Amino acid sequence: MAVVDANGLPIGLKVFTAGQHEVKQAEETVLECWTVDLPERVIADRGFDCDALDVSLGEYGVDLIAPHRKNRKKENRTQDGRKLRRYKRRWKVERLFAWLGNFRRLLIRHERHARNYEGFGHLAVLIILVRNCF
Repeated sequence: MAVVDANGLPIGLKVFTAGQHEVKQAEETVLECWTVDLPERVIADRGFDCDALDVSLGEYGVDLIAPHRKNRKKENRTQDGRKLRRYKRRWKVERLFAWLGNFRRLLIRHERHARNYEGFGHLAVLIILVRNCF
């Protein structure tokens, strides 16, 4: 999972195993951002539309923006139209994953241990930051 800033540059990266659902991993990823302050908003896809995640991120002052899932058990909508206008900027997150796909070591996971794979991910993120900031 990755967290990017408004320009699409990475500010957090975390690698997890496939055992847990992504909603449970999202809070930990947001809390481990490399910046001094946590982001004000997190824009996520429909899979992250969860009341528990919204409440847990809200405790840290982070606003979750995710479209409403159609198969939700509770019918109350958590997002209004004004917040969802920011969802159009989610392409910047997808662009980061396209940049990470340019690194052959990350495209196919050859590493046995998640820590080694995460280390190569951090190295790729550093290269991306150097290329786009200077």
